[in-house]
This record gives sequence, structure tokens and C-alpha cells, in this order.
Amino acid sequence: MIDELQKRILAEVADLHSVPEGAYNLRANGKLEGRNTTANIDIVSKSDGSGIDIYIKPNTKNESVHIPVVLSRSGLKELVYNDFHIGENSDVVIVAGCGIDNCGTQDSEHDGVHRFYVGRGARVKYVEKHYGSGHGEGRRILNPEAEIYMEDDSFMEMEMVQIKGVDSTDRKTRAELKPGARLVVRERLMTHNDQTAVSGYEVYLNGENASADVVSRSVARDSSYQKFDSKIIGNAPCSGHTECDAIIMDTARILAVPQLEANNLDAALIHEAAIGKIAGDQIVKLMTLGLTEEEAEEQIINGFLK
Repeated sequence: MIDELQKRILAEVADLHSVPEGAYNLRANGKLEGRNTTANIDIVSKSDGSGIDIYIKPNTKNESVHIPVVLSRSGLKELVYNDFHIGENSDVVIVAGCGIDNCGTQDSEHDGVHRFYVGRGARVKYVEKHYGSGHGEGRRILNPEAEIYMEDDSFMEMEMVQIKGVDSTDRKTRAELKPGARLVVRERLMTHNDQTAVSGYEVYLNGENASADVVSRSVARDSSYQKFDSKIIGNAPCSGHTECDAIIMDTARILAVPQLEANNLDAALIHEAAIGKIAGDQIVKLMTLGLTEEEAEEQIINGFLK
């Protein structure tokens, strides 16, 4: 059974306050805690117990899948493989995410490999949130990997959010796009204390009129460290854009490495990177409205990460 602490974490990573409608797979402390399938969406455990396969039938519309993971036991480490088979011309929302509450002395870690097979003409919105809590000395570690294979004229939007409590994360995302496929990534990230966060994206635009738009917005506070490494490879007449926009504070460090590789005359690729501190006049303006300096900073950061 899901306890109150785990329910709180589920609310943070998947906006779940009760059992979700539609298909879902709830995992807590390495064990299955609940599953539901629908006529159009099936969830099957892998035979070796290492993860699940999610099968979405062609032409499935306006349905969702929730697959959150909760760790509330110190010292627990796991690696899972989840494969998403998304049928042609479907239109679905997939909500993932992992929350770790560590009140002990040992590190807790969840590593997940998600493979997406997006059928011709399908549309997918994928939401992944990471969250950490607990006052123990053990670290909260999350290392997600994604492999994305997009068929002709498919569309995938990825919303990646990590705002609080994760001590270390190393995100790897690799995508291959066929003709007319479009990938949109929106990453929002904030690090505190001595946390580290590495995000790596590698997108191959292999078909005519394929496109990708990979954008990260981040805030690094205290003595934390962030690295954004994004590479777009244009192997056909295509369009690609990658951007890192970051606010640096205190003694934090940020490394932005946007990369472009054009292997076709008609590959139109753009990259942008900006790192800077909060402008003093922004803080002064908000302080004239009655906010303290700390409150003004928080208002600016919250607006920046929306």
C-alpha cells in the first residue's frame, strides 16, 4: 500500500492526489504497487523483472499513461527499462517522474532507461519530473536515459523538470527522426548547495523536413554545478535549434556546450547560450513594490523557470 509520505511524493512528481484515470503503473521502493490498463493501452511486465512494456494501439486519442516511481527507503538502488510502443496516428500524454525521500545515511538511487518508438503520424506529450526530499546524509541520485525513435510525420514534446532536492543527476537523451518528424524539448532545472546536474542531448535529423527544438532554462545556486551538452546532427534538409538560458548565483558553476553538425547543404541549424546573474535593477524594481531582496529574487527565479 502507498503510505502518506509516498502519496506526497506522487503529488510532487506526477500531480497525483488520488488513483489516476486511465492506464497507470505505480512503483514504490522497487515493487509494483498498482496497475491499470485500458482497451487501448496495455502495460506488461518484462519477463526478467527489469521494467515494463507499454503498448498504445494505433489511433488512440485523448488517453494518458502514468508511470511514477517513489523511493522512500535509504540505501535502495534500482535500474529499470521501460519501452513505449506508440501506435500510428495516436495522440497521448505520458506522465513519468521519480521522487526520492532519503532520511538515512546511505545513498538512494533510481536509474531508468526509457525507449520510445513513436509511430507514423503519432503525437506524444511526455512529462518527467524529478524531486528529492528528506534530511538524511544519504544522497538522492537520479540518472535517466531516453532513446527516441520517431517515424515519419510524428511529433513528441518532452517536458523535463527538476527543481528541488536531487543531489546528483546525469540525464542522457538520444533521438533519431525520420522525414517530417518533430521533437520539442523543454527542460527546467534548479540546483542548490553542492548538487550536480548534467544534461546531454543528441538529436539526429535523418529525414527531410525533420526538426528539433531543444531548450533548457536553469538556475544554479550556492556551490552547485550544471552542465548542458546539446548536439543536433542534420543529415538531411531539416531544421534544428538548441538553446541554454541560465541564471548563475552565489559560487555556482555552469558549463553550456551547444553543438551543431551539418551533413547536408540544406540543414538549417542554430544554437544559442546565455549565462548571467539576476539584474540589479530587476530586484530594485520589485523591492519598491514592498518585497524584500530575498522575495524579489524568488519572484524573478519563479518567473524565469515557468
